Amino acid sequence: MADMAQTDETQRVDSRRAARDGRRAARLAKEIGAFAKAHGGAEGQLAYLGQAGTRIVLVGEDGGWGDLVAPSHAVAESAAEKSGLTLHESFDGEFAAKVRTGRYEWTRMAGIQVGGPANRD
Repeated sequence: MADMAQTDETQRVDSRRAARDGRRAARLAKEIGAFAKAHGGAEGQLAYLGQAGTRIVLVGEDGGWGDLVAPSHAVAESAAEKSGLTLHESFDGEFAAKVRTGRYEWTRMAGIQVGGPANRD
């Protein structure tokens, strides 16, 4: 009897976890869709972050970019699928060349590291 109760509890926990992950994926898919709409379409790449989850890197058709973090790789894949996001295996080549950086990124990347001017944007 104890095994049956433990199995029922495990199934309940798994069911709640699956429902929570489904809601997270739907929320991320909505955010991906909003990004794609604002940037004339989007493509992405999933980057494993370890225990922190998986980063969904987004690159818009206009060169704009951003990212979202999913709690797991499975949730990230589900969100990408639900949103219709085209995924790339790696962030290189033609895909990486689509990214357009502005003054903000350059001052953040170089300015801080080499004691350059503060970012005033």
